[in-house]
Amino acid sequence: MINSQEFRKYAHEFVDWMADYLESVEKLPVKSQVKPGDIFRQIPDSPPVKAESMDKIFQDFQQIILPGMTHWQSPNYFAYFTANSSFPSVLAEMLTSAMAAQCMVWETSPAAAELEEKVLNWLRDMIGLPETFAGVIQDTASTATLVALLTAREKYTAYRINEAGFQDTDRFRIYCSTEAHSSIEKAVKMAGFGRKNLVKVQSNEALAIVPESLRKSIQDDIAAGFTPLCVVAALGTTGTLAIDPLRPLGDICREFDVWLHVDAAFAGTALVLPDQRWMIDGIEQVDSFVFNPHKWMFTNFDCSAYYVKDTEALIRTFEILPEYLKTGTRGTVKDYRDWGVQLGRRFRALKLWFVIRDYGVNGIRQKVQDHITWARELAKQIRSESGFDLLDPQHLTLVCFRYRPESEMASEEINQVNMALMQKLNASGRIYLTHTKVNGQVTLRMVIAQTHVTRDHVQKAWKFIRETAAEIVTS
Repeated sequence: MINSQEFRKYAHEFVDWMADYLESVEKLPVKSQVKPGDIFRQIPDSPPVKAESMDKIFQDFQQIILPGMTHWQSPNYFAYFTANSSFPSVLAEMLTSAMAAQCMVWETSPAAAELEEKVLNWLRDMIGLPETFAGVIQDTASTATLVALLTAREKYTAYRINEAGFQDTDRFRIYCSTEAHSSIEKAVKMAGFGRKNLVKVQSNEALAIVPESLRKSIQDDIAAGFTPLCVVAALGTTGTLAIDPLRPLGDICREFDVWLHVDAAFAGTALVLPDQRWMIDGIEQVDSFVFNPHKWMFTNFDCSAYYVKDTEALIRTFEILPEYLKTGTRGTVKDYRDWGVQLGRRFRALKLWFVIRDYGVNGIRQKVQDHITWARELAKQIRSESGFDLLDPQHLTLVCFRYRPESEMASEEINQVNMALMQKLNASGRIYLTHTKVNGQVTLRMVIAQTHVTRDHVQKAWKFIRETAAEIVTS
């Protein structure tokens, strides 16, 4: 076991390794090239009986673990949505790890609670939310959505289900678009509503929810004896970043007394740019809102900013007060363990504070604007390139496109060609893309939002995509 002096020695070595890694990460294969079981077979079946040296442990990390890692911090990472880090965020995480504080209530670390309150106010103002919203950091948007559904459930039933459970007369409906994130379906299951009571509402050509279809679904459900409870709107669907229209959805929710939750997990960061706040037109009618600084705001996973108007409903849904958690400050401070599922809470606010202060609001805005600009440039190039189709409308930093060979091919053949193209690109280790399906058509997704990505990385990737596509057809 290492002592304090050895800890100091290895900590310096590890920091040097981290700096070297981040400086050279773009030279590594972006997507791990190992096969299933490769890592597992290299790890002994039994733990060591005697202590092993940190030199040996670190050597195994580099030789066994590192080859099995996909490098999300590579500027050639264009897959899924980003899970960004940054130098100030990593430094804050190091401090957080060293203190290892359990920040469940104010008294267990007053600075953690008060910094979280302040930095969430900063963030609220940075993205243009009304002051009527209060914020708390959840681990992920999936948890935040579950929290929203549970709060809506309890508020509607006067907190009865928490006490007595569901009754036979409780027939609730939850609504989202056909393009909404899978976490909504999971939250519906976990909250006890049942998957069959999630209503997926028709989307339009832009893949956003159709308000009149939502209205009809709600009216039909009421006529059938159901209780419409919550609508989950997406500011940026997972597949294509489609934007649901908040104002008409808000009007419908107010008309039928339905909770409106907004999932802006990735796209919410774009709201730091005033010209992108058209997405939250109608925000005054929203009940809860979530976005993830750990996606596009350069803050290490996990850090999800959840905002709610009715904090009393939130707290009443989750508070439990056993004797060992009673404190003399209760009621005069924010005990965030009452604001969500977890009792134990990490000091997540510190890294967000470091990032905002290190970049400044203007620095964050500039990076976000650059990413959007480079995505628009790429979209324009794809639109004009023979043999490629661009999915319109193109939103923010996600560019969805499809390779379409000039020769006559059936739709399913073109799907196979696009899957083969993506697999060949990813197998190269040079870039990493993922795909979705739009109206049955395989569509490649390229997300331009990694912390250290540049225009040059984007252009090199596009050149490589064109070259590889040509090889696919001729091979």
